Amino acid sequence: MQDSLLAFAARGLSQGSWTSWLVWLLVTTQLTIFTVTLYLHRSQTHRAVEFHPLVAHAFRFWSWLGTGMVTREWVAIHRQHHAHVETPDDPHSPQVQGIRTVFWRGAELYRAASAQRQRIEQYGRGTPDDWLERHLYTPHASWGPALMLVIDALLFGVVGVAIWAVQMVWIPLWAAGVVNGLGHWWGYRNFETADTSTNLSPWGLWIGGEELHNNHHAYPGSARFALRKWEIDAGWLVIGGLRRLRLATVLRVAPVLDIRANVNLPDADTAKALLAQRFRVMSEYCREVIVPTLREDAAHAGANLKALPRRLRRALGNGGRWLDAASRERMVAFTERLPRLHTVCEFRARLAALIERNGRNADALLDALKDWCGEAEASGIRSLQEFAAQLKGYRLAGSAA
Repeated sequence: MQDSLLAFAARGLSQGSWTSWLVWLLVTTQLTIFTVTLYLHRSQTHRAVEFHPLVAHAFRFWSWLGTGMVTREWVAIHRQHHAHVETPDDPHSPQVQGIRTVFWRGAELYRAASAQRQRIEQYGRGTPDDWLERHLYTPHASWGPALMLVIDALLFGVVGVAIWAVQMVWIPLWAAGVVNGLGHWWGYRNFETADTSTNLSPWGLWIGGEELHNNHHAYPGSARFALRKWEIDAGWLVIGGLRRLRLATVLRVAPVLDIRANVNLPDADTAKALLAQRFRVMSEYCREVIVPTLREDAAHAGANLKALPRRLRRALGNGGRWLDAASRERMVAFTERLPRLHTVCEFRARLAALIERNGRNADALLDALKDWCGEAEASGIRSLQEFAAQLKGYRLAGSAA
């Protein structure tokens, strides 16, 4: 009898090996990841996808069991992040609070933001408010992780306690630390968004597609995060499977930019495409105009590109928005020594001002766009001329579903 009790305490009901422990841990943590990215993020926060009520509630139950997070609080904090990104009102910006703080103390920042009840009410509208939410999931959020601890201990004994500890730090580490921290600090950028968001990896597998954070900030209302041919979004693959089972309905994905040939002047379709695809347009301007002009000018002037650090060269694509004053002055001084580069950077700034949502009426926007294209084509800079000709033919073709 005593031996049986000791065996139960050591290995639980499963009497499993390290293999079963690892499988359980990976399955449960990935369920938690998919609950966060599919339900809390893409469905509840951005309304990009809608799940069958049974699937939606399964996600909500697992969120309560595996994290103890309240749906309304998570949604409100993330919406506040998008509304005030990289400002003091951003709940978790590495640019404001420092990368170490966001990476290591992301859970603390989340708790501090969730305590701001006025903000939670303001940004958390439209989330579930049924009997279960009011009487269980919200007032007794801590019961979920406590129940998970009991389940782990019953299944795996003492090892189950260690498994539970890993389960509880999974989201604070990968979501609060890695995505919110490193996702605004390190990685590559497909789009020159009005923030510092980055893609951590083109293969969004381990964190359910949240690795493609820059893509998400460019198109926050898109249910699909992978926007390049070589990118993979595990969350989108799951959505695809649920769609085939008629358990999910995709409401929005990123629009597709089409280019019409032989368009003489920008028109209403051009203006609409620029407003909807402004981050992509500015990214293409950097790749197709600024980068080749920089190389050609530097080669012609005998200048060494290494004289301008890579960080400053990359900042040419956003006008040095995130540089400190000294670095910005250094970047400007470098461009002023290369006249053509200086010109295309000025055109970049003018184009960015045109397509930002600044209350300009449609007619005024279109007139200004025509002037920009005309001056660009008269600049004598080939890459700028080609870009202007291409820009005139932009239109929205549909969505990237």
